[in-house]
Amino acid sequence: MLLIYQGSTPLPGTPEWEALSPEQQGAVYAGYKAVNETPGMTPGRQMGAPETATTVRVENGKTLTTDGPFVETKEAVGGYCFLEAGDEQAAIELAAKVPAASMGGAVEVRAVVER
Repeated sequence: MLLIYQGSTPLPGTPEWEALSPEQQGAVYAGYKAVNETPGMTPGRQMGAPETATTVRVENGKTLTTDGPFVETKEAVGGYCFLEAGDEQAAIELAAKVPAASMGGAVEVRAVVER
């Protein structure tokens, strides 16, 4: 599984995104398209902005909710996808092609536990 952390990656609809040239915006879209078309890739769905999140915890059997992304992580998860790869190196190579990885974010590669 590839977890995409947005970090400071410009997102469509933000002033930072609008500051990119049309060519830069096109390159980001093309980069994600190429990643999603990789054999063995199962793309995830785009997630809402972090500020639209609701964080859920259970304490002493009581469900508690908090508006916002308050899970302790330095960067918000922006998306995810699954890749059936022959080895971890193939997943790392694909993760390096995810635009967020070179635009201020990061991509975490994890094996999926088979049960």
